[in-house]
Amino acid sequence: MQKPSFEHIFMNLALDLAQRSHCVKAQVGAVLAKDTRIISIGYNGPPAGTHNCDEEWPETGCARDAKGSCSLALHAEENAILYAVKNGARLEGATLYTTLSPCLPCARLIFSAGIKHVYFKKSYAAYKGLPFDEGVEFLNRFGVTATQFE
Repeated sequence: MQKPSFEHIFMNLALDLAQRSHCVKAQVGAVLAKDTRIISIGYNGPPAGTHNCDEEWPETGCARDAKGSCSLALHAEENAILYAVKNGARLEGATLYTTLSPCLPCARLIFSAGIKHVYFKKSYAAYKGLPFDEGVEFLNRFGVTATQFE
């Protein structure tokens, strides 16, 4: 019997975590790992203890910002990074597994946190109708390997 790779295990966990999201528009999950160990997990949604969009605005979700994104939510990558930092984890050299490629602001955060590799399942650009993945381009340009997970 062939055992699944850690990459598959972590991406499957990210996919499962996405189901925890309270967003009515998109459900995204993220796993931060290093040396086959999970550092942190996250999914998109508002800061803990504030509200749940699917309960407060079940038909429309929370208000949108000028770019059509949730105005009240943290992205899955942000939640995973913030939780790790809050608990004193070192992210230098870590790998991020996420169900949606990082947007540009998340890409800047990923780069600044010292994360060295990002695997993503689906394209943020395709989801948003953008011509290309700005976040992926940024990461690859500045030395963080960002690749679509097959």
